[in-house]
Amino acid sequence: MDPSMKAIVPSAAGGPDVLEIVDRPVPETGDHGVLVRVRAVGVNRPDVQQRRGLYPPPPGVTDILGLDVAGTVAAVGNKVERWQEGDSVCALVVGGAYAEYCAVPEPQCLPIPEGLSLEEAASLPEVFFAAWTNIFERGRLADGEVLLIQGGTSGVGLAAIQMVKVLRDVVVAATVGSDKKRDYCLGFGADHVFNYKDENWPGQVREATGGVDVILDHQAGDYIAIEQELLNIEGRIVLIATHQDPIAKVNLRDVVRRRLTITGSTLRPRTPEQKGEIARALETQVWPRFASGEIKTFVQTVVDFGEVREAHRILDENRQIGKVVLRL
Repeated sequence: MDPSMKAIVPSAAGGPDVLEIVDRPVPETGDHGVLVRVRAVGVNRPDVQQRRGLYPPPPGVTDILGLDVAGTVAAVGNKVERWQEGDSVCALVVGGAYAEYCAVPEPQCLPIPEGLSLEEAASLPEVFFAAWTNIFERGRLADGEVLLIQGGTSGVGLAAIQMVKVLRDVVVAATVGSDKKRDYCLGFGADHVFNYKDENWPGQVREATGGVDVILDHQAGDYIAIEQELLNIEGRIVLIATHQDPIAKVNLRDVVRRRLTITGSTLRPRTPEQKGEIARALETQVWPRFASGEIKTFVQTVVDFGEVREAHRILDENRQIGKVVLRL
């Protein structure tokens, strides 16, 4: 194996033009790791935020971008038990996916769901891990409740709509920015979809649902006060990002009086063992539903590795529906 590989890193904080292809050493796996020969990479909002200088990798983590990877196992560590050379896998990683090779802790690897291509498999880990842990674990979504997803046609949004409709008896509402995106949300199973560009969208949500029990949000800022007004008693706001503003105005008296919860999480700092627990839940409860057709992924665009700047422009301009994938 060639000791060097091609990888993509930002040369500085900025727009898509700061992304460069560089030579880097092939990463080592350690005893418990899997070396994946990368064939496809999911492009995610955290990649864009890292490129902008707003989401630095944790200490000791590579500056190579990328959290979603799919490919074939090229080598395994001495203590790896499940995987062997030649296996097809997809995985959530802490960084390093935008490269020809990526080292992954064994617990974070998943088999490719039956019937899916490597490009489709690369679109799965980050969004399904995020939707699972934030809706079912942090949000405690239960049968009979109402879920509101802000940004319904994002990768996380489309994953969340499908999972909750299959695994819970709930009403799903979502917000989008266009009629085209509204149609996609409805097609993936949402019960109500609202255009957030309409100033009266909160009133429309209230009229259609009577109130919301769980809200999945990536904006924060001024949205928090609006969302708080939409919550039923015991309602929960779950944050997965703070794209609008990390600072929000919260009516704490209302939080106390109506027993509300404002929580959130990020996957990147979690241990391989913690991510492995989510991976096993997905493998048993979600992965089989791709073969049955109950859940699907939507890859809007597949972009060649060398055209990574265009992939990032699609996200920067909010043109994506579902996922954008890099192909090696």
